[in-house]
Amino acid sequence: MRIRKIDGAKGLSLLKKVGLRNCRFRVQQEQDYLCVPLIREPSASELNEFKMALPEFEICIRPISERVEPQPKWNDLLSDRLPPHVVASLPHAIDFIGDIAVIEIAPELVSYKQIIGKAILTAHKRVRTVLAKSGAVSGVYRLRTFEIISGEAKTATVHREHGCIFHVDLAKVYFSPRLSYEHSRIASQVRQGETVVDMFAGVGPFSILIAKKHEDVHVYAIDVNPEAFEFLKKNVLVNRVESRVKPILGDARQIVNEKLNGVADRVIMNLPEKAIEYVDAACTAVRPYGGVIHFYEFSNTPSPLETSKSRVAQALENTNRRLEKILLARIVRGIAPFNYQIVVDAEIR
Repeated sequence: MRIRKIDGAKGLSLLKKVGLRNCRFRVQQEQDYLCVPLIREPSASELNEFKMALPEFEICIRPISERVEPQPKWNDLLSDRLPPHVVASLPHAIDFIGDIAVIEIAPELVSYKQIIGKAILTAHKRVRTVLAKSGAVSGVYRLRTFEIISGEAKTATVHREHGCIFHVDLAKVYFSPRLSYEHSRIASQVRQGETVVDMFAGVGPFSILIAKKHEDVHVYAIDVNPEAFEFLKKNVLVNRVESRVKPILGDARQIVNEKLNGVADRVIMNLPEKAIEYVDAACTAVRPYGGVIHFYEFSNTPSPLETSKSRVAQALENTNRRLEKILLARIVRGIAPFNYQIVVDAEIR
């Protein structure tokens, strides 16, 4: 039925009253008119009723689209399957890495973890595996243990971010999609002709995006984890940036001292647990006339930004560099209550 928009509310109400509207299909617009799908042709008596209520309408044939119902949220699927006190403890955040979903299961949810995993698979059709964190990030390689609670038994996937492709295995390398904005932010600051040293490159999210965005750059991507190094090399190739990114396996301090002394316009220090111990190495990597360091750390102090800025300044006092100015200090993300990951961009001379 084709009716005027200004009569839309009255027409829809009347069609609902007589049971003619077909809700499987969407109401479509034609300029100042609405085309409302019907389940059948109206009877003579129904047409008379419409004529009395609507000044203008038409029964016509049009191509129409089936209504797409909104996908239910995964936690909504659990509202009638879990006790109320358990529903209140469901995690608020899910990390999606390729076709893998990663969640944190609170102790009171452990006995329901398979149900939770299946709900996530149902709500997110592209997800093939649901992993639950079963340990904290730890060790030199910053690895975490996971438990497969639903879907395919795997920890490897292919993640896409900002037009880049990253092969990762979450059991063997560290990767966080929550740093997506930081990857883009740093890449956007790089200028043509710069040389960048990525001291803790992992599988390459900073290095590769920089190289994809800029044709005339040189990036040295260092990582001490042999597994991460292999993924880094693979990702450099699949993203076709092998002419601009050089993967290097080894400890960042040793590599800088032996091969990269004074080459960098910019140094990325994304190792929050230990970056403070490498400020002197970052200074060694920076060109003699100076450059920029992007320093990351965790902080649980009452004033995390001011604390991190002070720590960078104090660390620089023990080097042959001086702090020209703090370009930026921001909270990257929350790690736990009152515990944050901080980034400080510092220009040094």
